[in-house]
Amino acid sequence: MRRRSALVSTGLSAALLVSLAACVPSGTTAEGDCTPAGAASAAVRVDGAFGSTPAIDFDAPLTAEATQRTVLEEGEGQAAVDGDTITFEYSLYNGESGDEIETTGFGGTTPASFTIDTEAEQFAGISKALTCSTPGTRLTIVVPPVDGFGEEGVPALELSGSESLVFVIDVLEVQSPPEPVTPSEWTEGVPEVDLGVTPPVVTLPEGGAPDELVLAVLEQGDGDVVSDDATVLVDYQGTSWQTGEIFDQSFGASPATFPVTGVIQGFAAGLIGQQVGTTLLVSIPADLAYGPDPEAHPLGGQDLLFLVTIIDIVE
Repeated sequence: MRRRSALVSTGLSAALLVSLAACVPSGTTAEGDCTPAGAASAAVRVDGAFGSTPAIDFDAPLTAEATQRTVLEEGEGQAAVDGDTITFEYSLYNGESGDEIETTGFGGTTPASFTIDTEAEQFAGISKALTCSTPGTRLTIVVPPVDGFGEEGVPALELSGSESLVFVIDVLEVQSPPEPVTPSEWTEGVPEVDLGVTPPVVTLPEGGAPDELVLAVLEQGDGDVVSDDATVLVDYQGTSWQTGEIFDQSFGASPATFPVTGVIQGFAAGLIGQQVGTTLLVSIPADLAYGPDPEAHPLGGQDLLFLVTIIDIVE
């Protein structure tokens, strides 16, 4: 079952995402300053303009003691700062061997996204290099292991802990973090829920979706409280108010694990502040889910209803 499709924003490849969990020691991130160019990043030869598939060449082995960033083509608009989410195309190479590890293809259909966090202990090089970037920027980045995946490397990508990463990146979009939202208490028109069967059965009432983000607690837990940066283990069921159909669920299969920061805004708002053991319903208007445009996402333009049981907070 595709656990990430209904909740989680587009990101880096699965191998890269898994490796972010334990990779970089603390104290290596920049405090909002633009990462300077260096001999290594300048040594990456790139043919092609922004938006086109780049022809990339460099003399291997290529490494650096600190992350380096060379701007090949300067964009315009909002410069990325801490907390912003960057949508970008990229090609990634092993600096030691010169081999390509992976690429988004620069076709506009599968861009990656990354949220800059200058205080995180994970994958500091990308946060450093993307800070200050504007939409329309093409740049080369060289990331040493200390700012990349650390001594363990990424076995799934055949990357050891001594090999630098070489990126060529096109920055497509810079998005500021959304304003925090808090669901209102849901007291009228709450769907009926049968929790005595697997999977649970949710019966939508007549009248359609609420106009705002609302939440009803069905069973109150007594465990730890979910923070805004927690990673949670949950069972969930998602239903479209417009179609009445379940579009994704983990009930009856295996629980899902994900960071609260990586899910759609309305879903995250429903989890934050709740206790482990709680079962709840949260109704999410389209603008706090996948937006109003049906062509932008399969669930675009749809109001969503989630039944969620918070099983645990993952350390």
